[in-house]
Parts: sequence; structure tokens; C-alpha cells
Amino acid sequence: MLSVAGEIEKSLQFNRINRNEFSKLPRRTVQAKNHDGKESTDEGVELCEILSRAGVKFGQGLRGKWLASFVLVEAADNYQVVFALPELDALFTERVILLADTCDGKSLPATHGPLQMIVPDEKRHGRWVRQVKSLTVLHAQKPAGAK
Repeated sequence: MLSVAGEIEKSLQFNRINRNEFSKLPRRTVQAKNHDGKESTDEGVELCEILSRAGVKFGQGLRGKWLASFVLVEAADNYQVVFALPELDALFTERVILLADTCDGKSLPATHGPLQMIVPDEKRHGRWVRQVKSLTVLHAQKPAGAK
């Protein structure tokens, strides 16, 4: 199951992540080197596409508080990473960050899926989150008393 929550217009739940459910969303394919350095073809849905469906602003709407917002990605084992929203927006970057459900034409193995975050242009794979279970959108703010 994948949940999308946080400071957004509407929360989303994908109860069963499979190719049929994801086939309703616009799909992308990327070439990337996996953790072992082997070239692979990963397919899935861009992270910004899923967040847009929850009301996150991209394109001309990505301004103001949204520029200081981020998505917290959490795995089944509670591993967490963040992406600033401008990292996901086509008006800011050519980067594609993919929530993949297949690799080389096959469903992801249980140790990686059903969903895995793929970040093709990063040198380290620290944000290639396996077994993604939730996306939480938050707005960054200074702690009380900070100058």
C-alpha cells in the first residue's frame, strides 16, 4: 500500500500497487545504473505526477511556501529520504525522479517493491528507496526562536 499525505489538498491511498493500477497514470521509462553498477530500464510514474494528484503545486503554481516544501519518502523498514519540491518540477530541472514498479520489463522483486524510488542522475543510491510505503508533503519552517 502507498499513502500520500501531509500538508496537501487531498490524501491518496493506493491499496494494491500493481501494474494495472499504475497503468492509469502517465508512465515514464528511464535508463539507470543500479546499486551493482549494471544498466537497467526502470518504468513507473514520476513522483511529481503522483504528488500533483494530491494537490501539490508544480509549474507556475510552484511558488511561495511551495518553494520551501519537501516530500518525505518512507520505506517499509522506516528508511526515510527527502526531496525538495523544486527538484521534481520540470520548470526547474530536467531531472526525472521515478516511482518504479518494473525493472527490465519485470515486476520488482519483493526485496525492492512493489515500488522503488529511482533517481538516475545521482552518483550515490542513498535516495533510491526500496519498498516505498508513504509520501508525506511538508512545508519547511524555522524553529521557534531561530534568527
